[in-house]
Amino acid sequence: MADEPFDQERPVSKVRWLKTKVAAKPKAEPLKLGPALPPDDPKPPEVKKPEIPQFLVGPPAQPARTRTRHWLLVLSFAVLVVLPSMVTAFYLWQRAADQYASDVAFSVRTEEKSSAIELLGGITELSGSSSSDTDILFAYLSSQELVSRVNDRVDLRAIWSRVSPDNDPVFAFDPKGTIEDLQAHWDRKISVVYDSGTGLIDLEVRAFDPQDAKRVAQAVLDECAAMINSLSDIAQEDSIRYTREELENAVERLKTARRALTQFRNRTQIVDPSIDTQNQMGLLVTLQQQLADALIEYDLLQDTTRDNDPRIAQAKRRIDVINGRIASERRKLGLGNEGEGEAAFATLVGEYEGLIVDREFAETAYTAALAAHDSAQAEVRRQSRYLAAHVKPTLAERAEFPERAKLLGLQTLFSFFVWSIFCLIYYSLRDRR
Repeated sequence: MADEPFDQERPVSKVRWLKTKVAAKPKAEPLKLGPALPPDDPKPPEVKKPEIPQFLVGPPAQPARTRTRHWLLVLSFAVLVVLPSMVTAFYLWQRAADQYASDVAFSVRTEEKSSAIELLGGITELSGSSSSDTDILFAYLSSQELVSRVNDRVDLRAIWSRVSPDNDPVFAFDPKGTIEDLQAHWDRKISVVYDSGTGLIDLEVRAFDPQDAKRVAQAVLDECAAMINSLSDIAQEDSIRYTREELENAVERLKTARRALTQFRNRTQIVDPSIDTQNQMGLLVTLQQQLADALIEYDLLQDTTRDNDPRIAQAKRRIDVINGRIASERRKLGLGNEGEGEAAFATLVGEYEGLIVDREFAETAYTAALAAHDSAQAEVRRQSRYLAAHVKPTLAERAEFPERAKLLGLQTLFSFFVWSIFCLIYYSLRDRR
């Protein structure tokens, strides 16, 4: 029977139509099995069914209900979180006084004025920052010395105790406190931010009056500038102290050398032995020429006259006198025979030359030391270190501190963390029972 589509217009129910469809389908053929096993063959092994484990199921949980520990948790939350937050909010909005902030920012600069040759070459940096000086200044900002100096100038005790400590014991300062207490309060009222990369220092000063905050910031800026100037003076003094000492030693050495030369001249009555030596050598040369002439004349007389001629005796006498004079002049010049007791002129010349060498060396050392000292002074004049404030102390128009909402939020968050830790500890101990 062919499949006919269901026609909703025909008076045949849908159920009857479905039964007709099922009856019209061909019957399924039976499943063909293989040949039967012979009766003598063994039976196949039986497959055991897996054992299903048996679990003991307890009774169902009872409905949750409020217990004592739940009330204790709520009570602890109220004591550790809610109550401290309420106390903090009351103090911040009812007791804490308004604080005004004055900002100032500065850095340490080093100016180097180069010579004309360096400027033409374009190889010198005109300006730079000194990181080491900035590090020193950053440490100085929290030192007791700076606190004491600023307190002497603007009376920090009176400024920070303008609000009575009885009314605001947290943010006000007790004027009866020691310098250590004042330094500790300084760290709460002065905020310092130092950028080591750029060498910039940002300073924030708080006080209960905007004019007081600006006065304190200006005092801190002035004291820092004075400290940097003192460091600059010390650096300049260190730069020229060594050259000054060398110059003083060279001057003293030159004075000693000149004093020794003057004493030699006074003792020998000789201003310049080299000139006297030249004169003595000229005299000796003249005597040598005269001796030669006398010898020639003596030889001529012996050849042309009799032996008893008085001119021969006179010529011989003249030769002897000239030889004696030559020997005397040679002894004066240090050219005489060994063992003679007279002072040799060459010894005086040697002593004089030694004194001259000492004086020339002292003069050379003095010239070099003077040049080094002048160069050091010029270098010091070319370099100057100073404190450059790129933000002058500001005057606040409204109070920014204390940051009430921020402090309340931090206090509440901290209290909640403490309460949560206590709860976790309690439940961990309870679960271990």
